[in-house]
Amino acid sequence: MQGAPPKAAPPPARETRGAAHGSAGTGHAPIARGQLARRGSIRRAAGLVPFLSYLAVFLLVPSISVVSSAFETVGGGFTWSNISAALEGAYLVSFEKSLELSAISAGVSAVLGTVVAVALASTTNATVRRMVTSASAVFANTGGLPLAFAFIASLGNFGIVTKLLAAMGWSPYDHGFSIYTLTGLVVVYCYFLVPLMVLVMLPAVEGLRQEWFEVASLLGARRRDVWRHVGVPVLSPAFLAALMVLFADAFAAYATAEALTNGAIPLVPIQIGTLIQGNVLAGQQNVGDALGLGMIVVVAVAALLYARLQRKVARWQR
Repeated sequence: MQGAPPKAAPPPARETRGAAHGSAGTGHAPIARGQLARRGSIRRAAGLVPFLSYLAVFLLVPSISVVSSAFETVGGGFTWSNISAALEGAYLVSFEKSLELSAISAGVSAVLGTVVAVALASTTNATVRRMVTSASAVFANTGGLPLAFAFIASLGNFGIVTKLLAAMGWSPYDHGFSIYTLTGLVVVYCYFLVPLMVLVMLPAVEGLRQEWFEVASLLGARRRDVWRHVGVPVLSPAFLAALMVLFADAFAAYATAEALTNGAIPLVPIQIGTLIQGNVLAGQQNVGDALGLGMIVVVAVAALLYARLQRKVARWQR
């Protein structure tokens, strides 16, 4: 019929084959992408092998050895006597002193470091920020014999600072302070714990949104009220997590305390060092491993608390 519309011509065979080929290609694309993703995951996992090997050789294997030796007699049998000896007498006092020193130094350093982190986050001077963060990174990794010598030369009985203060008519040693006491160790430990706290808390403080303070100000709230009802609750998990890091760091410190006190203050790391040097009683050769097991337990508890608190920090930082 003349009025009938013309029929649509069928698509060329070449286009049909191309469409079929494209469908097949899109069908294989997810498989290819999945294979590439798996290969990328394998490569990333392979990059962790050296690090995991290092942890296994220098952390996991020694820890297993310490734990097994803590329950062994000299002849290789099983016993609880090493654990019992490590939890009584002078060894128990060393745990108490170590916990006291770690708690005080970590608490003081956490407060001071948080104040510095808040001040650093609020400054607009990029030069000051770089200088403070760089200095904190250096001071946080300063310890051992060099740190002990520096404090002896400055705050010791005949240190430079001690002589200057005495020349001005006030001597800290006349008021009961001594760098060779527990209080002196707290001052020394704060030297590297405060910068560490600054580095750990600065990202959390920078995560506080300035809009919160601006909105609260527009609504008539004072800045201290915003910190009380918003800033402090938000930063509390990060603060407590950082406190656990400082506590574990102070608890495990050895060289600085040994150089300053020469074993006069009974601390667990110093006791372990004495036992390793061979100053043990007959039948107590593995008491040092029992003390090491106690340190592992304390540090593990601090690490677990840190991990749990860190999850809360990550939740509100998303």
